[in-house]
Amino acid sequence: MSARRSRSWLGPPAPATDGLRIGLLGGSFNPAHDGHLHLSLVALKRLGLDEVWWLVAPQNPLKSEQGMAPFDTRFASARAIAHHPRLRVLDIERALGTRYTIDTIAALQRRFPRLHFVWLMGSDNLDGFAHWRRWPALAERLPIAVITRPGSVLAPLRAKAAQRFARFRIAPTQDFATAPLPAFTVLDGPRNPASATRIREREP
Repeated sequence: MSARRSRSWLGPPAPATDGLRIGLLGGSFNPAHDGHLHLSLVALKRLGLDEVWWLVAPQNPLKSEQGMAPFDTRFASARAIAHHPRLRVLDIERALGTRYTIDTIAALQRRFPRLHFVWLMGSDNLDGFAHWRRWPALAERLPIAVITRPGSVLAPLRAKAAQRFARFRIAPTQDFATAPLPAFTVLDGPRNPASATRIREREP
């Protein structure tokens, strides 16, 4: 990927009209799958988001490099799945050189101070959220929305992070992106069972 393209998000990646509500879905996307798409479409609809940006990580600090496909392969898989006009696949972390989500979010908010960001995550990642660097600080920076995934429907109740944010949990609304911070919500409903791990296990 050329240097010019790798920094295209600084353009920004879309017309950044003041007040846009942007969901952020970070991950390895190793590979991207229909579960990522389902999660994003649920968030778009139920939280009144204008767009969802997929932030493809060069390397998840909590995951081994073994079995991790090259960045360009994972980025291409995300672009192939994100076939919706309000989804954008970005290489922000590679352009910035950031390794941790808290640093990426801080950089985005400096670059786009008039946008309203929401952090999106599947409930299957909630148990591990308490291992992220400065994870409580994320809730001070932007609202967090958890979308339930098969096999982890109890995580929004039992996970350490969920218990920490319990008193800040509110019902999902079209105005969630502008809710007073901290703000934590859970989106339940039909669940997509797609899993990157299962996809890799099926590969020859």
